[in-house]
Amino acid sequence: MTETLAGRILERLAAEVRPEVAAFAARLAREAGAEAALFYGSNLRTGELEGVLDFYLLLPGEQRDRIWPRVSYHEWETGGRVLRAKVATMAFETFARACRGASRDTTIWARFVQPGALVWRAKDEVEPRIVEALSQAARTAARLAVALGPDRGTAQDYWRALFRATYRAEFRVEQPGREDSILSVNAAHFDGLLPLALEAEGIAFAREGEAIVPQMPAARRAEILRWWKRRRRLGKPLNLLRLVKASTTFEGAARYAAWKIERHTGVPVEVTPWKEKHPLLAAPGVLFEVWRKRGG
Repeated sequence: MTETLAGRILERLAAEVRPEVAAFAARLAREAGAEAALFYGSNLRTGELEGVLDFYLLLPGEQRDRIWPRVSYHEWETGGRVLRAKVATMAFETFARACRGASRDTTIWARFVQPGALVWRAKDEVEPRIVEALSQAARTAARLAVALGPDRGTAQDYWRALFRATYRAEFRVEQPGREDSILSVNAAHFDGLLPLALEAEGIAFAREGEAIVPQMPAARRAEILRWWKRRRRLGKPLNLLRLVKASTTFEGAARYAAWKIERHTGVPVEVTPWKEKHPLLAAPGVLFEVWRKRGG
C-alpha cells in the first residue's frame, strides 16, 4: 500500500513517550480545558525527563490573545522527582490556520513540520483534525522549500534552504549550521517526507537517483516567493512583539528563571511572591545576588 502524507503523520504522532510525560500533559491539558496536547522538542527525541519539556496546548473556541501563543512555565513533583514544562497555549483553529500558512506567522508550520507527538486528546475525534493541521504544515513547508531551493537537489538540500530562511526571518540567535543539526538528529522523520508533502500539495516532480527535480511553474514559484517575502518582512517584528508580551504575561517566569540560574551557576535563588509578580523588576537584584554568592 502506497504511503500517504496523512498516514505518515498519524504514525509519527503515535510516538511512544514516557508515562510521566503523558501524565504531565494530561494534567496541564485538563487544567487548561484543552482539546489536545502536543509534545515536541529534544526531550521527545531523547526520551529524557531532565531539562524542560515542551508542550503545545490547543484550546476550543476563538483565539483570546492577539499576539499568540501564551507561554507559561509549570513544575510538577511526581515519583520523587520534579518535572518542568514550558507550555504554549493557543486556539486550535488559530493553530490550524497558521499551519496552512494563512496567517502572517512563520513559526508554527516551521516548528511542526518537525517531529511532534499527540500525547493527550479530549476526544478521539480530535486526532483527524491534528493530522490535517500537521499535514498542512508539511505542505506549507514543502512548497516554500522547493520555491527557495535549487532547480535540482536532494530532499536535504530543500529542507536546508527552508530552515536557513525561516531562522533568518525570526528574532532569535541560532548557531550557524543549525539547519544541518535539525536534519541529522531527525533523519528518520524527514526521510521520504518531502515527496509525500509535494504529492499532497499537487506539485509535480521527477526523480533522478537521490535527486528531486520539482516541476513548479514559474508563476506559482513567483507567487510563493511573494507570499514568503511578506512574512519574512514581518518575521522579526512579530517575534519581537511576542518577546515583549512574554515579558509581562509569561506565567511562572520567575520560577523558570530561578531554575535556569541554579542549573547554570549552582546558586539557588529564592522566589518570593514579589519576585513572582514582578520578574523584570526583580532581575537586577537577582543577578547581583548571584554575582555576590559566586564571589564577585
